[in-house]
Amino acid sequence: MIEGYAVPDFISDFWHYYIAGITAAGILFSLWVLKSQSVVKPLAPGEQAEVMHPTWDGDLQELNNPLPRWWMWMFYLLILFGIVYLVLYPGMGKFQGVLGWSSANQWQDEKARVDAEFDKVFQPFANMDLMAVAADPTAKKMGEHLFLTYCSQCHGSSGQGGSGFPDLTDNQWLLGGSPDDIKRSIANGIIGEMPGGLVGDEASAKEVANYVLALGGKAHDAGLAAAGKEKYAVCAGCHGEDGKGITAAGFPNIVDDAWQYGGSEAAIIESIVKGRKGGMPAQLEALGENKVHLLSAYVWGLGGGQQPVVEPVVEPVAETMEAPADAMPAPAEAQ
Repeated sequence: MIEGYAVPDFISDFWHYYIAGITAAGILFSLWVLKSQSVVKPLAPGEQAEVMHPTWDGDLQELNNPLPRWWMWMFYLLILFGIVYLVLYPGMGKFQGVLGWSSANQWQDEKARVDAEFDKVFQPFANMDLMAVAADPTAKKMGEHLFLTYCSQCHGSSGQGGSGFPDLTDNQWLLGGSPDDIKRSIANGIIGEMPGGLVGDEASAKEVANYVLALGGKAHDAGLAAAGKEKYAVCAGCHGEDGKGITAAGFPNIVDDAWQYGGSEAAIIESIVKGRKGGMPAQLEALGENKVHLLSAYVWGLGGGQQPVVEPVVEPVAETMEAPADAMPAPAEAQ
């Protein structure tokens, strides 16, 4: 058990026995009801059935006739079916049934089968360069469908994002916007967190917020900004003295116009006081390599993708070695 963590009651063995007991009691109760209703014997010829009370308007009566046998046997067969089902499949608490079936396993099997069919369609693009995939009309259309299915809920159908969700169509990329950077972000996910309360109370946060606005050349209160300069030191470790952040480490630039949670004084103060925590879940395991490849190409092609960094090719320098003097042939004497 983790220190300080209480195990919730719903995962204790009590609930296993509770559900199993209720299920068994329900079956036994149904059998008792059917058995109790079978004690009424069929009427002899001319015999009057017992009138059950109350009656309505004198003429509307309920008679104590035996239940039809076909109806009773149908219910007995249904109960037998239920017992067989509970032996084969889950239903009695934690007991998984002798077949070991589960909805999760069935979903995995069906997903694997469907993925195998889709992979046949995606396979032609699997080994293509991401920029080449982005330029292919068929791949672009497929990537758009994937984006609308898996990404649009957060980033919007056009990729322009919203409050708390980054715009994928501009050129402001926290972790890089090259094809490989985008693919890495989609495949592995991103986790971003900024702790709150680092500069003290809200008044101090307002001073730091104005200093941040001053760093970005935006409208600010000069007096508050001057007071917040020294307090900004606690922020500089991540965002830098100039506020331009550290892209490689995932610390955002706070002097540009790309504010994920808003760049107004009030929004900056809220970020400083309360902190921020967000991220994007890793998609590689859920979608597979081929879908991630197509998605990465589509996102890169939305308009904000950056060109890949091309490493300069350094030509090897041929080394010339000077032979020792004593190894040189002697000059021929003039004839």
